[in-house]
Amino acid sequence: MTANQKIAKNVLLLEAESVKKLIDLIDNQFDVAVDLIMDCRGRVITTGMGKCGIIGKKLSATLASTGTPATNVHPAEAIHGDFGMITSADVIIAISNSGETEEIIRLLPTIKKIGAKLIAMSGNPSSILAKQSDVVILTSVEREACPFNLAPTASTTAQLAMGDALAMALLAKRDFKPEDYAQLHPGGSLGRKLLKVKDVMRKGDRLVKVSPETKVRDVIVAMTETRNGAACIVDENDYVTGFFSDGDFRRNILKNSAVIDEPVSNVMSSNPTTISADRLAIEAAQIMRSGNTKFSQLPVLDDENHLIGLLDDDELLSL
Repeated sequence: MTANQKIAKNVLLLEAESVKKLIDLIDNQFDVAVDLIMDCRGRVITTGMGKCGIIGKKLSATLASTGTPATNVHPAEAIHGDFGMITSADVIIAISNSGETEEIIRLLPTIKKIGAKLIAMSGNPSSILAKQSDVVILTSVEREACPFNLAPTASTTAQLAMGDALAMALLAKRDFKPEDYAQLHPGGSLGRKLLKVKDVMRKGDRLVKVSPETKVRDVIVAMTETRNGAACIVDENDYVTGFFSDGDFRRNILKNSAVIDEPVSNVMSSNPTTISADRLAIEAAQIMRSGNTKFSQLPVLDDENHLIGLLDDDELLSL
């Protein structure tokens, strides 16, 4: 084993043990913190100096992406105007291993004056921060991974892990589901995989739906104006009775040019393949692209089989 490998393994072992020992520090204060945040009418504000500030940014990002509105405020910026971002409806999570960080301590009188609730995440239960907070979540570690016991290493790892524990407890309390996660992560690969058909379908003015008696000419005009490659044929109750695509038009017009003045019911595809609005979009993509018959568009139905949209393959290119 090289010297580098030995150092790396010792650091990982020390930090893993530090996180493991946090388990015994979880008590009723953790429950109080969760309830305090659940009852919050504003946002969760995280703050901390230096490495603790970076952990605070990560915690606020994790909270925001899992259903708890949150942001981060730098303590030095707070005393120079950013306190205007904080209201009495907010809950503040102040992160400081020592609990004596000067920039954090300077915030305490104003936090109390504003009336925001304060949660301390600290390794020192006897600190000024801990004593002036509504709730204290302990993140104590025996020593840092730094050989001089100076550089924040094990302590910030402990804070990071405890922040994740808090965020996941809130996620469970809110009954946060994969669909909710997808809504907050529309640009991510997981978000795209969890999108439903109803999230990407064309609807309203972008949907062409006509009666069986509509002339083919008028259907083509409507498709052209809305830039759709297909039209849904419906009865008076919005039940799909047929489907007419630009491919259907080309095939029929080559056989008989007079078809353009016939009712669309004469040339539409009866009993078309449809899809439910609540199906996953990625499932729809597989249906449309697999098998001998591939689809460029599919009518979308609600729970009562009424037409509510059109799914076009263009909307599924990223899936």
